[in-house]
Amino acid sequence: MLYHYTDFNAFDGIIHCAELRLNNILNMNDASEMRLFMNGICKAVVEKLYQDGEEEKAQNMEFYFQQELEEEFHYSAYAACFSKYRDDAAQWDRYGHSGQGVCIAFHENLMQKMMGGVISLQQVYYQKDMREHRLVKEFYQLIRESSDFSENMPRLQGLMSEAWVQSAAFKHPSFASEMEFRLVVSPFISNQFTVEPKYHVTAERIKKYYPLDLNRMCGKLGLHLSDLVGEIIIGPTSSQSLPILQDYLDDCGLTVLKNKISMSECPLRKPTS
Repeated sequence: MLYHYTDFNAFDGIIHCAELRLNNILNMNDASEMRLFMNGICKAVVEKLYQDGEEEKAQNMEFYFQQELEEEFHYSAYAACFSKYRDDAAQWDRYGHSGQGVCIAFHENLMQKMMGGVISLQQVYYQKDMREHRLVKEFYQLIRESSDFSENMPRLQGLMSEAWVQSAAFKHPSFASEMEFRLVVSPFISNQFTVEPKYHVTAERIKKYYPLDLNRMCGKLGLHLSDLVGEIIIGPTSSQSLPILQDYLDDCGLTVLKNKISMSECPLRKPTS
């Protein structure tokens, strides 16, 4: 199972509207999202070039990466986040509305079957050192073998686009306890991604997101949304009534999920007022 911790507003969007929102990774709680990977790749490539005495190429490469990082919003990936941990205190506290929310368990094998094109289910890796990543070697060889930095710009840009896509799967090691998986899209590959963005407006700000139609995605496999959901866990500090949640599932046409509800056993302390 993959566990998605959230609040009841988002739960309604997933269960009642069959819509899974993919939010901008740059706005998530790790302030180094995507940049960690890109900076790590740049550092490793530049170090190798300096070691080979290619000072000018190293400087050109460093400048090129700096320019790319200034355009990070253009390359933003969007994701929905899951954990391998069931009923986990840290997940409830960070993502489950301080334990007042809900957790939806999804069958990982079915989610994998729903992936395709630019939509992928990625395991998150927690590391800062990118020296062993294959893209370091590919960037290095391309720059090292070029007599003119600009002559291989199309190939260089192709590698850069691939790096941006891969960057969504890396986080700072201090988040390793989350055991995270992500359902990810990179909309900048525009000719392969046809979902139109939507905007969520609050009193404080406007957020951009991409909605995935779970009914359509399940339907392609001959499945119902209820097949995808393995369990619903009510948060440890939630005041949610079990009978009302069961009535809600009935009215959503998801009666089969009524018997898949459980109460969290996590002893998370209720927030003080």
